[in-house]
Amino acid sequence: MTDDAPPARILVVDDDPTLAEVVTGYLLRAGYAVDRAADGRTALARAERGRPDLVVLDLMLPELDGLEVCRRLRAAEGGGPAVVMLTAKGEESERILGLELGADDYVTKPFSPRELVLRIQAVLRRHTGPPPSREPVRTGDLSLDQQARRAFRGGRELSLTQREFDLLTFFARHPGTAFGREELMHRVWGWDFGDLSTVTVHVRRLREKVEDDPAAPRLISTVWGVGYRFDPVAERQVTG
Repeated sequence: MTDDAPPARILVVDDDPTLAEVVTGYLLRAGYAVDRAADGRTALARAERGRPDLVVLDLMLPELDGLEVCRRLRAAEGGGPAVVMLTAKGEESERILGLELGADDYVTKPFSPRELVLRIQAVLRRHTGPPPSREPVRTGDLSLDQQARRAFRGGRELSLTQREFDLLTFFARHPGTAFGREELMHRVWGWDFGDLSTVTVHVRRLREKVEDDPAAPRLISTVWGVGYRFDPVAERQVTG
């Protein structure tokens, strides 16, 4: 945030009033404008009315759970606000599903409020930083329209989440180069720390959408001991 910029708006969604109050206090001291909601339906109503830049979203909520709230936020025009999920230690499958639905990050309870603020700052830097190049990206039979944020392979449009689009764009801009998960997390997510399974989940989901056979990927290859490499596939030949 710059001195003359309005503070980022954050919506804290948790039915635990003590936790919500602590998180809100730390965010206010960090200079953010904060609103709160204690259930899923109220969260969606306040998100629609207040247009937050980021939502801190607990998974276990009354009315609508956090996964459904995340799904509806992501269905909003423009992809909705950034989302940082709060999960319990035993909710690994729900956490992975949250990432697949487009959550930007997650923090596992119990957590340090200062760590949560750092995570939020990292997510907001990525969302509000300098805009990426809007030049179209074409490699092999893949075409990426940066301005419209639409991706095509062999003329077929791909249905990608925001993060999947960003990851595919990064791969397409660096064909033939192997990247470790740590480097992908830093260069695509903008994080210097975090659970590397976030990268693994997104690569798997991306393969399901871009590969002819996700079980035998040719476009996004695994480089054992390193990470992943993008290898463009030549434009498909149309015969007959």
